[in-house]
Amino acid sequence: MRDKLMVLEDIQELDLKSDGSQARIQEALSEIEALDRRLQEVKSSIEAKTAVIESAEIARQTFEDNLEKETANITRSEANLKGITTQKEYQAVNKEIASAKKLILEIEEQILAKIGLIDELKAELSAMDADLATLEQNIGIQKTEIKARIANEETSVAADAKNRTERIKSIPPGIFNRYEKLRAGRRGIAVAEARAGGCMGCNMQLPPQLYNSLHKGEELITCPHCQRILVLKQEPVV
Repeated sequence: MRDKLMVLEDIQELDLKSDGSQARIQEALSEIEALDRRLQEVKSSIEAKTAVIESAEIARQTFEDNLEKETANITRSEANLKGITTQKEYQAVNKEIASAKKLILEIEEQILAKIGLIDELKAELSAMDADLATLEQNIGIQKTEIKARIANEETSVAADAKNRTERIKSIPPGIFNRYEKLRAGRRGIAVAEARAGGCMGCNMQLPPQLYNSLHKGEELITCPHCQRILVLKQEPVV
């Protein structure tokens, strides 16, 4: 039984090692997700900036359309002056022309403001695009390194799993099933060393008679406090 318990402890070490590898793999995958989120945030900012520029372009075009209409109205009004015969009508048309010219000046100012804004936004967008290209390159390098770490961990897990499968063959199914249940309920620690009269799994003292039985190594003994399978590593007393 002692040899089987030692093999069971080796299996536990493999399981704990595998648990560590799986945890590191998950952490690495989380790192990749974080990098992808960061990249997406920058892309979303660029999309938002592009939408603002498009909106400003539409507004500029609207102003230019209005400018064209007002310019056409002035041209028509000035042509109509030639056919006016009364002073009152002449003054009314001149007033319309003056108002239209004033409006044209205002529209031109708005167009210039929009052009200035668009140029500023495009410069910002250009800088953002450059930053995105650099970020994509850096993230690509980081993801390659992370994926290499994951591959190494997966290789280790596969090798340990193969080793574990071979070792399980020497353990009676009943004992191994008990180990599995204890491992699930004891945070991965199903086998604990007995030392100096106590259980190293829960740090509780063991009954003297039970501790003495461990020296014989003839049966599977569990801690009465934490129910973990006990292993005594020292040589049995002859």
